[in-house]
Order: sequence, then structure tokens, then C-alpha cells
Amino acid sequence: MAKVHVYGDEFDENCNQLVSSESQQQFTGGNPMGWQKHDYDSIPGTYVFDGKRSNSGYNLNRMAYSFIHKNNRDEFAADMDAYCRKYNLSDEQREAVLAGDFLKLMHLGGNVYYLAKIAVFHGLTVQDAGAAFHGITTEEFKQLLRDNAAGFENKLQQEGGYWHG
Repeated sequence: MAKVHVYGDEFDENCNQLVSSESQQQFTGGNPMGWQKHDYDSIPGTYVFDGKRSNSGYNLNRMAYSFIHKNNRDEFAADMDAYCRKYNLSDEQREAVLAGDFLKLMHLGGNVYYLAKIAVFHGLTVQDAGAAFHGITTEEFKQLLRDNAAGFENKLQQEGGYWHG
């Protein structure tokens, strides 16, 4: 039997996890999805887009991705609530979409790049959404971007014209 390892978990060739349910329950503390606690979970205001958040935000992000097609954007603009229901968003996600509560959407599994697509329907720019994520004004966010960019050209030149993160 062939075994495949994915992020430390072992699976057979049919993608069946090769850990008994009893040992899985012990390993995950009884969490049936197998999500583990991380150090970053206890940092206030930190919403890491990890597997758990990705899983919980799948329908939300799938809906936002659908906006690549004009007919879907038009349908969403005509009735946001119905479109959210079409994609089976949780009530909490749907209410946050309708309210334009981007920080809440991030907490509920929204990917920042997809949330920017939703921001447009609320008359917001990416900078407006970024400011909302940080809990500051748009002008403060723009200044934060400028401050973070200070010295970038010099750093880029020192790296030979390539940015390595």
C-alpha cells in the first residue's frame, strides 16, 4: 500500500487518513476536523488565513471569486442577500457581507484578496478595506503604506533589483 504524507498526516492512495479515530481524537483534543491550536491563535486581532479559517471561509471566498464574471457581479449588486444565500454563507457571514464589515469577514475566513472584491460593492477601495482591517482611517492607512515603503527603492537596489521578501 502506497502512503502519502501531507503536512505530517499520513494517507493511503485513496486519501484515507491512516490514523485511527481514537488516536486522532487524542491528537486533536476531540476536534473532529483535526485543527490544532497555534501560538498565533491567542494574539488579539490576528486572523491568520490558515487551514481552519480557509475551511470556514470556503463558501465566502468561492462567492467572491465568482465576481470574475460580470453576470455574477450584476446578480450580486441586484440582491446581495439572495446571492449570499445562493452560496450558502452562514448567517454571520451573510450579515457581515451586507454590512460591509470586512474585519468580521476576515475573522470568518475571508481571504483579504477576495474581500477586496466585495469592498467594491460597498463603494470602497482596497485602501478603505485595508483601513477597516486595521481599525484606522483610510488616510492613516495610506500613510502607513507610505511609511512602510520608505527606503524600499534603496533596499531593492541593494538586492540587485530583485525583492526577496
